[in-house]
Amino acid sequence: QVQLVESGGGSVQPGGSLRLSCAASGNPDSRYCMAWFRQAPGKEREGVARIYINGDITYATNSVKGRFTISQGNAKNTMYLQMNGLKPEDTAMYYCAASSVCTWRPTSYPYWGQGTQVTVSS
Repeated sequence: QVQLVESGGGSVQPGGSLRLSCAASGNPDSRYCMAWFRQAPGKEREGVARIYINGDITYATNSVKGRFTISQGNAKNTMYLQMNGLKPEDTAMYYCAASSVCTWRPTSYPYWGQGTQVTVSS
């Protein structure tokens, strides 16, 4: 079993920054891949960024490249998503997820946090 707890969401104006955190515990073999997903109202859940146990990082879309940075703590028990230059279209519930494999399919991730809301509005 894996437990994931997100924090750090909030409301910011366009151009602002937020740093999301995901505290992970439980079976390390089940969290070789840690990822951030997001889901806006009325839309499907989509991948944002993921990091593999060997440190490989992938961003899901060009829309976040250069603005978002995913990282892990030294003990790999905490994952972060630094979000700069936030835009209204980044408004969504952000979820931390863990899996033994790295994909962009939400169904491939058996472990999820409760989510943290990010709202970007003037």
